[in-house]
Amino acid sequence: MKYTDLIGKEIFCDDLRVGKIKDVIIDGEEWKITHLEVELRKEAAQEVLGVKSSFKNLLAISAVGPASKALAKDRVTLQVSKGQLRIYLKPP
Repeated sequence: MKYTDLIGKEIFCDDLRVGKIKDVIIDGEEWKITHLEVELRKEAAQEVLGVKSSFKNLLAISAVGPASKALAKDRVTLQVSKGQLRIYLKPP
């Protein structure tokens, strides 16, 4: 899969539509994807982080899990629960 195929995909966590992938962050030393830059939806930002507006955030790739379980044609489904999601997010 090309990284460009990820851009624009919706991210879901349990029944929550989290947001869209805007970019992919790569560790330059190890040449591995470390984070996805995500435009959080307003509803997800409120539910997960307790803030009232949408904004970009970095999502640790470890929240995604194996591609065979997470990736579908139009979405990425996280392998962590909604309650755990906040620990995988950080400001850019």
